Amino acid sequence: MEETLARIDRTVTCWMQRNATMLLRWSMGIVFIWFGALKLFPGLSPADGLIRASMWFLPMDYFIPFLAIWEITIGVGFLIGYGMRVTILLLFLQMIGTLAPLILTPHLVWASFPFGLTLEGQYIIKNFVLMSAAVSVGSNVRSSDTFDVWQRPHVQ
Repeated sequence: MEETLARIDRTVTCWMQRNATMLLRWSMGIVFIWFGALKLFPGLSPADGLIRASMWFLPMDYFIPFLAIWEITIGVGFLIGYGMRVTILLLFLQMIGTLAPLILTPHLVWASFPFGLTLEGQYIIKNFVLMSAAVSVGSNVRSSDTFDVWQRPHVQ
């Protein structure tokens, strides 16, 4: 019985190792495309009010569609797997704006500082998982000694 469980464990963990980066890329791609696409339809994105309140100094008629296309571009990059370095750079640049409400509109983020988050605050904080996932995907892009910005991530 112990040998059978060990074999099953090896099979499952080997499958996870072979597929983890691809599944992570695909799930991130879906999230970014979905959240970006919602921004193309006024009032449909749950982040719409937070964006408008936090980035009040930007022209929203242009900024929100720009942000939507930016996020969709990130998503497509993760889905197709080419240009991971550029895709991850775009993600981290986008995260600067995503995390900005923590400072620009703290009253919308914190119900009780420093631990009590509003729903909007939780929406923002979950982005630390996306940033960590991007680091994980990025850890697999170097498959040779040559630097190719469009290279597909290496999966062992």
